[in-house]
Amino acid sequence: MSSASRSVFEALTQRLAPALAARCAPRDVDLFLIRLERYFEDLYLPLVQLYGEAADWHHQFEALFAQMVDAYAARPEPLRLLDLERQCTPDWFGQPNMVGYVCYSDLFAGTLTGVRERVSYLQELGVTYLHLMPVLKARPGASDGGYAVMDYRAVNPALGNMADLQALASELHKSGISLCIDLVINHTAKEHEWAQGAIAGEEKYLNYYYTFPDRTLPDAYEHTLPEVFPDFAPGNFSWYPAIAESGRWVWTTFNEFQWDLNYTNPTVFREMLDIMFFLANQGVDILRLDAVPFIWKRMGTNCQNEPEVYLLIQAFRGLMRVVAPAVIFKAEAITPPKYLLPYLGVKNTVGKECELAYNNQLMVLLWSTLATRKVTLMTHVLHDMPRVLLGSTWITYIRNHDDIGWAITDEDAAAVGENGFLHRQFLIDFYNNTFPGSFAKGALFQYNPVTRDARISGTTASLAGLEAAVAKQDDYEIDLAVRRILLLHSIIMVYGGIPLIYMGDELGLFNDRSYLSDSTNAEDNRWMHRPPMDWTKAKSRHDSTNIVGRIYKGLLNLLAARKYEPALHYLGLIQPMWTDNDHVFALLRRNPKGRLLLLANFHESEQSVTADLLQYSDLGGNVRNLLAEGSLLTLADGRIHLAPYESMWLAGDK
Repeated sequence: MSSASRSVFEALTQRLAPALAARCAPRDVDLFLIRLERYFEDLYLPLVQLYGEAADWHHQFEALFAQMVDAYAARPEPLRLLDLERQCTPDWFGQPNMVGYVCYSDLFAGTLTGVRERVSYLQELGVTYLHLMPVLKARPGASDGGYAVMDYRAVNPALGNMADLQALASELHKSGISLCIDLVINHTAKEHEWAQGAIAGEEKYLNYYYTFPDRTLPDAYEHTLPEVFPDFAPGNFSWYPAIAESGRWVWTTFNEFQWDLNYTNPTVFREMLDIMFFLANQGVDILRLDAVPFIWKRMGTNCQNEPEVYLLIQAFRGLMRVVAPAVIFKAEAITPPKYLLPYLGVKNTVGKECELAYNNQLMVLLWSTLATRKVTLMTHVLHDMPRVLLGSTWITYIRNHDDIGWAITDEDAAAVGENGFLHRQFLIDFYNNTFPGSFAKGALFQYNPVTRDARISGTTASLAGLEAAVAKQDDYEIDLAVRRILLLHSIIMVYGGIPLIYMGDELGLFNDRSYLSDSTNAEDNRWMHRPPMDWTKAKSRHDSTNIVGRIYKGLLNLLAARKYEPALHYLGLIQPMWTDNDHVFALLRRNPKGRLLLLANFHESEQSVTADLLQYSDLGGNVRNLLAEGSLLTLADGRIHLAPYESMWLAGDK
């Protein structure tokens, strides 16, 4: 700690100590002060950069630490013990047994109480990380799927109340499952009390948002701003004639009912920090920071991933590590690697930002490779993927509740002899089922007729060909589709980090078109890949003679192989390898405790690769396939043969 920081720290602790001593046991006072000293510069330096020039900076800083004391004193004893446990095992979220499951509470089990009643199902599947999508109280009617929050301290009444969330978190902890929920930090619903204060003309709350009396500044910003939802929410600003009687334009990146918060105002930072502390004290383990790339605006840019975004997260992270170090952050940043990696910390700031981030690049490459049957683009791009730093790891996934955008650059495509524009057009046509021979049943989302760009909606089973195969009653095509589904899951379970299973993918659920009859959702076809859980189908999950049972048993086999494999600890090296077959992908995972070689055949016919890969991987003797009950690998003609869409996890004695 620098001498300047030390001086501020010591002055602060002199004022804090009496308030802490009055409200906490001596042990807890000592722990707080030890953590504060350890992480002081992590939180203080970014705050000075962000707000040090503000006229009320010293008042804001004092108020912020009063918030910390309040939140710490209110933290329940079981959660304080969890704080200690996780500080002793800082890699708790990177263990091979970490497996995620993501769902909407209402679609999975109706209510939060219903989710509690289904915890045994999650345990059977091997889940240790549960992401419940929006549980906080959203605006009535259209709410962007619940991401327009009107009260951060209340649960959606249809799901229950805050006591139900606390009870669920407690039950999950007893079952070895961590709870992740969404925290929308870029915007609030226009019905939020802050926005209502702004509409009433209160200066304090007008400063919580970006509002403008005319189009001069909005028009200047629009020159470089993209549109997130051009079909049904064009532009980035909305006119509200009722604001302060004379009317104002409001920055609304997503929908007109979602008002962007103004983080240049330190009071907004403190308000959001208070919400984070509140949710942490309900038992939440992971806060998914929704729309985090958008939280700082700068003229002449796309207003995403600005340097101040990373400073804000670093400050939030440092403050949370003092009050509730058991809680970690997940960045919802669907962005190119050069912008994504800083969310996981950069050189000299190891572990000072988010612990988790989505590996969107891997997800896109998986679907691209499945369509082309060629692994060259995926191998090339993953070779150039920077390593995440100590204290952070990936969330790997096949799909989530949103659409799939084809984030493949022209440069990456050209490096393997492809035309980027044509490749993206191929993927759009393939997954929209307009390309001859496509097995996919997806739908275009946000098609732009000028650029011909589009994203794709669809469930894993429908995009992987199962829906079309079942409709044709073609047993051969059904078998291939099941193999594709398991192949994709196999790769996300080996790649590194926490693999996520989207609700229903373990049963092979198809697109659900009932959303078209719901006026609230009818214009948003992403609801087609958000089907309700089919508990009738789930009852047949143990019958391996049917489609559901084959998928479910296949996933359990993958999870059982992953659970105790030391090479899959998050600290292991991730090394894509070139093979002598463009249809077979190879990935080596290694760390001091073990090595594992993944081979994945992306073709519907048998393929082979040279057995020299075993030597290059330095697996040692007696190479076994962990996905075949650890049986010894047999070679033919010096080659490793893989069945259609087969994956192997190969490990040796070394």
